[in-house]
Amino acid sequence: MGRFYLYIKAGGDLHYDEEGIELPSIDAARKEALLSAREMLAGAIKAGKPTVPEALVIADENGETLEVVPLASVLPEPLRN
Repeated sequence: MGRFYLYIKAGGDLHYDEEGIELPSIDAARKEALLSAREMLAGAIKAGKPTVPEALVIADENGETLEVVPLASVLPEPLRN
């Protein structure tokens, strides 16, 4: 079990998560980041926002980057004929 932080990367800025979340593993943190990315995209679409952040950055308790999850990674693939 560890504390993971999901930072928002937007336009060259990093918006820090001050609280973090206790999760059992990096895999659980990745799942949380993917869920958060989906929610962020859905909210932005519903609100008609013209832009969204590029990514969520998963960091550990020391602030070290463990993984970067691009928001585009949760978009479905286009249909192909």
